[in-house]
Amino acid sequence: MIENITVIGSGTMGNGIAHTFAQYGFNVALVDINQDALDRAIQTITSNLDRQVNKGTIDEALKAETLNQIITFTDLRLAVGKADLVIEAATENSEIKLNLFKQLSEFCGDNVILASNTSSISITKIASVTKNPGNVIGMHFMNPVPLMKLVEVIRGYATSNEVTNAIMDLSGKLNKVPVEVNDYPGFVANRILMPMINEAIYSLYEGVAGVEEIDIVMKLGMAHPMGPLQLADFIGLDVCLAILNVLYNGFGNQKYAPCPLLVNMVTAGYIGVKSGIGFYQYTKGSKELVVAANFQKSR
Repeated sequence: MIENITVIGSGTMGNGIAHTFAQYGFNVALVDINQDALDRAIQTITSNLDRQVNKGTIDEALKAETLNQIITFTDLRLAVGKADLVIEAATENSEIKLNLFKQLSEFCGDNVILASNTSSISITKIASVTKNPGNVIGMHFMNPVPLMKLVEVIRGYATSNEVTNAIMDLSGKLNKVPVEVNDYPGFVANRILMPMINEAIYSLYEGVAGVEEIDIVMKLGMAHPMGPLQLADFIGLDVCLAILNVLYNGFGNQKYAPCPLLVNMVTAGYIGVKSGIGFYQYTKGSKELVVAANFQKSR
C-alpha cells in the first residue's frame, strides 16, 4: 500500500506534485539540495492553497491539513527512508536523473517504486542504472499539477505489470486521469506538442506572422486555451529545447530539429516566464501580456 511519498525537486513541478499528494492525504517528504528552495516551495504551495480556498474548492481546514502533510529535507537518504514511492522531479537533464536513480537504488528498499516526472527522457534508460528496473516507471504530471487532470504513465521496457497497475490506481486516487503509454522519445504528449510549438517558432522566425498573430490564430481557430508561443514561455524555452533535442536524437528525423530562433533565445537566457522574458515580457503581479521588444521591432 502506497502511503509515504518522497518528491525530489522543489521547483514548479516538484512543489505541485507534493501539493497534490498532500492534499489527498498522503505523507510527503519534499527534498532539494537547498533549504531556501524548499522554503520558496512551501510559500508557493501555501499561495496556491490560498487560491483554492478563495475559489471555494477547499476550506481552511484542508489547507492546514495539506501543509501539515509535507516535511522538507535536504538529505536525500533521510528523505527516502520511509518512502513507498519516490517521484523524481529534477531538472530535465539525463545525467542528473541517472545519477539520482543510481543513488535511489542504493538508498531505497527493493519494494520501493521509483518514478520519474521526466517529460521526454527514456524510462528504460533511467531504469538501467538501478538494481530493480521492474520498479521504475514514468509518472508525467502536467503543469499546473493541482489543476491538470492528466498523468502520462510511461512504462519502461522492464516495468512490471504490478508497478504499472499500482501507479494507474494511485493516479486515480489523486482525482487524475492516468493514461498508459510506452517508452519512446517524447512519449505521447510531447511527441505531439513540441513539433507544434517548434513550427510556431519557425513561423515567427520565417516572418509568416508576429507573436500575437500566431497565438491568436491557434486560440481562436483551434480552440487552444493558450497560444503555442505563450505556452512555450510557460513551459520554459530551455525545457522545450531539451525535449526537441531528445526527439531529434531519438528519431533522427529533421522534423524534430529545433528552430534556430529557439536555440538563440535559450543561449541568450530568454527562456520565458522563469527569466521574465521570452516571446512575451512578464512583470511580477501583472496578467497583461506584452510582446517582447525584439519581436515588436521586427514586425
